[in-house]
Amino acid sequence: MAGAVAAAGSAEQFQQLLQRPDRSLVVVHFWASWAPQCVQMNEVMAALAREHSQVTFVQLEAEAVPEVSEKYGISSVPTFLFFKDCQKVDRLDGAHAPELTQKVQRHAAGAAPAASPAASAHEQLQARLKKLVNAAPCMLFMKGSPKEPRCGFSKQMVEILGRHGVAFSSFDIFSDEEVRQGLKAFSNWPTYPQLYVAGELIGGLDIVKELEASGELDTICPKAQKLEDRLKSLINKAPVMLFMKGNKQMAKCGFSRQILEIMNNTG
Repeated sequence: MAGAVAAAGSAEQFQQLLQRPDRSLVVVHFWASWAPQCVQMNEVMAALAREHSQVTFVQLEAEAVPEVSEKYGISSVPTFLFFKDCQKVDRLDGAHAPELTQKVQRHAAGAAPAASPAASAHEQLQARLKKLVNAAPCMLFMKGSPKEPRCGFSKQMVEILGRHGVAFSSFDIFSDEEVRQGLKAFSNWPTYPQLYVAGELIGGLDIVKELEASGELDTICPKAQKLEDRLKSLINKAPVMLFMKGNKQMAKCGFSRQILEIMNNTG
């Protein structure tokens, strides 16, 4: 269905989605329910699906369909694979919403009829910036990346967000001069870093420091799920939970297989 994200619960479903004759580009999100960044990227996928009706977007829970994950070397989540004519043409590792958006736009443009050139360059840039600030619930436009910030202000911003357990995606403004200059006018904010929540500008480092001091930062920004909470959620997901190597259909070690046999035999 146009605008929807399909779910592949098995290798057979995955193959069927790859072979759909009416779609030339398929984007697959290998995800896990326990990873908050994956949940965020599912929201990004849903937004992209509404915008690109000619593209097939698929969610595949990496641990539930291990044969597919192993075939394509999926070792972490989230990971995105791009397919054309059943052949893998691109890959993106990590929760990088802006880069995912760019890759989808680039590959979709190559798969779809040429768009009308009616929109001006300025309008196109404004539309792109709007998509970027809405690419994730919390977006940080910074110099460098969270792991390697390239200015002291960006480093301080990342440290504050980390200290408060904020779940955020980022965009390196050094990677795109058009975005770097255009966002200043778009937001009417001349410096970086810039923090957006739900597509709205919160401000730069000084504003975020003030929000931290007042306690408002914790109420404004979305939080990453703590490991303890993730584990508690997992062990309470069903009345009986088995943590094993592989899945119920295909155990990946002898001990897991024996436990499955015992549970099946006892009902």
